[in-house]
Amino acid sequence: MRISFYAPLKPPTHPTPSGDRRVARLLRAALRRRGHEVRLASKLRSRAAEPDPKALDTLRRRGERTAARLIERARAAPARERPELWFTYHLYYKAPDWLGPAVADALSIPYVVAEASHAPKRAAGPWTDYHAAVEAAIRRADLVIGLNPADLDCVAPLRPASRRPLALKPFLDPKPFATAAASRETHRAELARRLKLDPRQPWLLAVAMMRPGDKEASYRVLAEALARLTDRPWQLVIVGDGEAKSAIESAFASVAERVRFQPAVSLQALPTIYASADLFVWPAVNEAFGMALLEAQASGLPVVAGDGGGVPAIVAHGRTGLLTPMGDAAAFAEAVAALLDDPEKRRAMGAAAMRSVAAEHAIDGASAMLDAALTALVGGRRS
Repeated sequence: MRISFYAPLKPPTHPTPSGDRRVARLLRAALRRRGHEVRLASKLRSRAAEPDPKALDTLRRRGERTAARLIERARAAPARERPELWFTYHLYYKAPDWLGPAVADALSIPYVVAEASHAPKRAAGPWTDYHAAVEAAIRRADLVIGLNPADLDCVAPLRPASRRPLALKPFLDPKPFATAAASRETHRAELARRLKLDPRQPWLLAVAMMRPGDKEASYRVLAEALARLTDRPWQLVIVGDGEAKSAIESAFASVAERVRFQPAVSLQALPTIYASADLFVWPAVNEAFGMALLEAQASGLPVVAGDGGGVPAIVAHGRTGLLTPMGDAAAFAEAVAALLDDPEKRRAMGAAAMRSVAAEHAIDGASAMLDAALTALVGGRRS
């Protein structure tokens, strides 16, 4: 099947790493595993940082012009080259889809949305038009795929009973992480040498971009929590970079001698870092679900995370990790302490985490589910 893929928030080809870019790439990979031809429809970013009426109107008009060009191009192409389905990833009130509905209607092809959020509180106010565009797209879609269970309560009422959202668990390819975990001691020795870490101490790990807002807030909760645990041996490795780096480094000043900052690394290098650590720690302030939490578990790491958004859907409290109230540094510190003090529990949770990802969050299962849903959709249209 020929699929036009679009991510209005951030295209999968964007140079800046993020969980959003990671999921977009994984969705494309999952579709290609089943032999689908996935083409990036456009790199147009519809996201608006602030509700400035002039800027919003400019983005909308740019989207309409882009959609018109895509329609013209598709109509001029031979039938065998035209898209058979439009697939949009990640809609919310700051990043609506100005392209997909128009193109799908003009070409009479199915319109599919993956990971949409609907915020009724934005129905009135400066974001009204953007909110309305997202709501219209959700209602218009032939299929809505939900990756974050926390979003479904507001999305489901917009869908008729015969077209309820398809729940798809967040997923990844677990093989690179399991392979790295099998050579843990080798990778641990290398990281110890490179970052001057003490291999006799437990290593904590956090992997996240350093952006103002929720990411910075998560780092600050983590810094406050670890400052409460100076009576225990531990060292922390932070992998990430971004415009809030200086502020985040300052937040860890009281425990600076225990912290090692590692600039953002390639996806190919990440599994060896996960494999080297003992415990993944991330407060997850307003996190959708957190791909790093899934990657850590695929590597056999137990997780301590904030209990918010879609995090409980990928971290099984008491089995693959511990969840604490979001933003509560004291509770987070207590959970980290519990696993620092119990190496056997850490190892048991890590093993359970790896099994859980392989069984419930692997790309092969997601690929099969997507293929079945999209094939049925196109087949139904043809019939």
